[in-house]
Amino acid sequence: MTRLLRTLALLTATGFASPALAQDTIVLGVSAPLSGAAASWGIGTDWASQQAAKHINDAGGIKVGGKTYKVEVRSVDNKYTAGDGMKTAETLISRDKVKIFTQSVGTAPVKAIQALTERENILLFTSAWGRSVKGPSFPLTFTIINTPDEVLAPIYATVKQRHPEVKNVLMLNPNDASGQDTAKDATKFWTEAGIKVLDSLYFERSTTEFQPIATKIVSQKPDIVDLGGTPPANAGTVLKELEVQGWKGVKVIGAGTGSDVLVRTGGTAANGTYMGLAADFDGPTATEVQRKLNAGAKEVLKESLNVIHMGGYDGVMAAKAGIEAANSLDPQKIAEALPKAVFDISYGKAAFGSKDVYGTPQQLLIPIVVTQIQDGKTVEVVRIVPDELKKRLGQ
Repeated sequence: MTRLLRTLALLTATGFASPALAQDTIVLGVSAPLSGAAASWGIGTDWASQQAAKHINDAGGIKVGGKTYKVEVRSVDNKYTAGDGMKTAETLISRDKVKIFTQSVGTAPVKAIQALTERENILLFTSAWGRSVKGPSFPLTFTIINTPDEVLAPIYATVKQRHPEVKNVLMLNPNDASGQDTAKDATKFWTEAGIKVLDSLYFERSTTEFQPIATKIVSQKPDIVDLGGTPPANAGTVLKELEVQGWKGVKVIGAGTGSDVLVRTGGTAANGTYMGLAADFDGPTATEVQRKLNAGAKEVLKESLNVIHMGGYDGVMAAKAGIEAANSLDPQKIAEALPKAVFDISYGKAAFGSKDVYGTPQQLLIPIVVTQIQDGKTVEVVRIVPDELKKRLGQ
């Protein structure tokens, strides 16, 4: 993205470029990293969220309680940290009177936000990967992308099937709640897949030099390196260092979200990487909505959308569905109505479910997609539609 485009995106995200609100407007909040190594997640999330708001407004807005409301999305930079996550939440709640967060990115900032939203009766949609933000203790929290319990078993099974010779894995994750939750889940699923975990390493998010970490990884001679929840810019740098040091094993990023930034930083070293949160939104299995959004993102942001970005769009659409199903702006009533609703998002018809896994039906049911980077492009390898969603849709 050019410097000008980044500046415009950030101005819009922080609210400085927004016009005065009309009286009957629902302000929706987004907390995402708009700077640092994970900025590609946040900037694309804001853009996709704005497109959902535009779609709703162009179609007449949201009708509730005999009134019609316009939608405005306000995004702020959580810098992928717990401290800034709390600051962003407080800003949106106090300044903009936000009662619904339609997207929040990063387990560490989300856990900080959640402590406030659950207490203050505020609805929170999140793409946080950690299981620690889910369950009956968090009735106002809904997850809008696939997470380890949905993704890891399929991606690890795919790797094992395609590479039957592999016997062990070494994992690398950021040293915070996001990375620690990811490592815990990955250890469980790799072990269940019959793969031995050699080691689980961590790095600080401020790290810029990954040569020492790559040296430590290579010294243990792993068959597989799983970069788990490592942001794309960091992951690409690690893969490049591993290639320089001659390691030639199987590359996996369980929370890998796409090829653009990964290839930009990792070059040819990114080829062959398996990802659990990526999708080809130009491909034959993408919906018309996803193709249109992806084309717009490539024109404006100069990169394709990934699953986290698409979660920004889907969170806004889910909020609309919940408000209309409850016929109320009360977050508690919306939370009670959402699990019963079937509604339209970028993937088509969707619903919330997975009560048998988490104790509450608050996980968005969408296709599980395993992809691989081939010649610098994201290529779909396996797609699984959840049985629960098929049943809800009468398929």
